[in-house]
Amino acid sequence: MSANKIQIFDTTLRDGEQVPGCKLNTSEKVELALKLEELGVDIIEAGFPISSPGDFSSVNEISKIISNASVCGLTRAVQKDIEVAAEALKYARRPRIHTGIGTSDLHIKAKFNSTRKDILKRAIQCVKWAKNFVDDVEFYAEDAGRTDNEYLATVVEAVIKAGATVVNIPDTTGYCLPHQYGEKIAFLVNNVPNLDKAILSCHCHNDLGMATANSIAGVINGARQIECTINGLGERAGNTSLEEVVMIIKQHKELDFYTSVNSRLLNPVSLLVAETMRMPVQCNKAIVGTNAFSHSSGIHQDGFLKNALTYEIIDPVEVGAEASRIVLTARSGRSALAHRFHKLGYQFDRNDIDVLYQGFLMVADKKKEVMEDDLNALAQAHCKVVVV
Repeated sequence: MSANKIQIFDTTLRDGEQVPGCKLNTSEKVELALKLEELGVDIIEAGFPISSPGDFSSVNEISKIISNASVCGLTRAVQKDIEVAAEALKYARRPRIHTGIGTSDLHIKAKFNSTRKDILKRAIQCVKWAKNFVDDVEFYAEDAGRTDNEYLATVVEAVIKAGATVVNIPDTTGYCLPHQYGEKIAFLVNNVPNLDKAILSCHCHNDLGMATANSIAGVINGARQIECTINGLGERAGNTSLEEVVMIIKQHKELDFYTSVNSRLLNPVSLLVAETMRMPVQCNKAIVGTNAFSHSSGIHQDGFLKNALTYEIIDPVEVGAEASRIVLTARSGRSALAHRFHKLGYQFDRNDIDVLYQGFLMVADKKKEVMEDDLNALAQAHCKVVVV
């Protein structure tokens, strides 16, 4: 793999499904998995096989139909979990077992009533168990964001020695600032001697709204995999948004990274996920929100109509979105009004627009958005006055 390739690990079907109300059945998961593979993600985390018969079935069925992407099943650091995941993944062309344990002192003491020494042993053991079934083993150090860096480096070195091919450094609670998360990844790059034998992965949550920023900071500092979900779905406030990190990497060419994702499928896949999981996308969501390419301020509209680059850094076509919209509101100016009248087939000169604009403002002050019917009514009334 190229040192500049960022692997996209999609966990919409696992972490995304943990959103209340977003439970998927097997046929829905299979449909979405096929779309994710078409999108070009590198790894599909299909579920948590031991959690329920339905999840086992979903991972199993997805394993049968995915040709190019790796199919991954999540486990705890428990032998039975790993055995069940291996069984669920037995048909996969590229199976991956994702296993691990909490490594922060808070998790070690409060969650496991254990010690650093014992957790280290369990981390090594779970990787060895998984390695008995698959070559590709990913280890997660849960709550790595709040884990002491020296201890984290010890764990990472040990699990790679045990056979881990990917090591996931989750900011499980979304606590880290971007520079802190980046420094944590850099610390591991500089202090884990066998890191050349594995890939570091970013799995960031969005509790403080920094999941995407943290993931980008992670890859800048040496990680080469980002774990993310369509529409940023996930536990609590969600996960890193796939469409955001893909487009940041694509737009910022100075980073010198790339992914295998076909960005023109981002909006269609986003819509399918929203419909299937019954979770609407917020209107102002980056890349895939309905307002992402809409302009309502007069200053913005005027600039956009002169040159789209003044207020749009992404061509909607590049992400499979509908064409940019000029939305007429009380904040809109004459240039936007003239543009919309022209689109409707009216040939008004500057003097006409000056007159029409006053009537437009009266309508706009009463409505959230001036629609096509309103414009036709204004135009027809103006034409009658001109004729008379």
